[in-house]
Amino acid sequence: MVILRENSDVPLRPNDPALYERLADEWWSPRGKFAMLHWLAAARAELVPPATREGAVLVDLGCGGGLMAPHLRGKGYHHVGVDTSPSAVRQAAAHGVHAVRGDVTAVPLRDGCADVVAAGEILEHVEDLPRAVAESCRLLRPDGLLVLDTLADTAVCRVLAIGVAERVPGMAPRGVHDARLLVDRAELARECARHGVRLQVRGVRPSLRGVAGWLARRRESVPMVPISSTAVLFQGRGRRTGGDSADVPRAAVEPGHAGPAAAED
Repeated sequence: MVILRENSDVPLRPNDPALYERLADEWWSPRGKFAMLHWLAAARAELVPPATREGAVLVDLGCGGGLMAPHLRGKGYHHVGVDTSPSAVRQAAAHGVHAVRGDVTAVPLRDGCADVVAAGEILEHVEDLPRAVAESCRLLRPDGLLVLDTLADTAVCRVLAIGVAERVPGMAPRGVHDARLLVDRAELARECARHGVRLQVRGVRPSLRGVAGWLARRRESVPMVPISSTAVLFQGRGRRTGGDSADVPRAAVEPGHAGPAAAED
């Protein structure tokens, strides 16, 4: 399938990296086409505790324009970003991120360099999920923390996150996702466990009151709220314990374990 994208007569396929160059001016617009990525970056940063040692490193895979940067200030990390987009890397660097060009399936950083690895809204864009997970875990120091958010491989996600959200301004640019690449939650948990990370997951969504206020231009951002279902958008969090394991604890693939679920608004 070929889709015409964002006021251009040049067709791009779903999940085409060229889309990010075409929309390079949108990264830091709170009401632009990447608005929801700002909300998710804030929620992802909430999963990151303050650094416990001097010189701690956080590696931000698929960092885009560096949207996590404002939310990590004061937490004590050297923020390293990795992205394939040249324009995104430049913008991330302008916002204080040590940004390098690289693919999340072949990250140009040494083993065990990171106290925290953040993989936000990137796993649903990769052709090789096991490789991307292996690279994420490879970067972690012993007891290092992996945090992520991504889209689930479910029918309801395909309807809501692609069929609906890509048609709502600010939710997601049209054609940014390829339904083939949505993430199987059980496979994700197995791959993390294979590399020593027991992943705990919970569903999240934008606050309904927040979205209403944002649409009415009464607020510039929208908080993400935890929910019980991981069938659409979900967060994951887990520490590297070291060693390989093929035994995946059941809790690793059940919802509601990355933190308490809030009452839905």
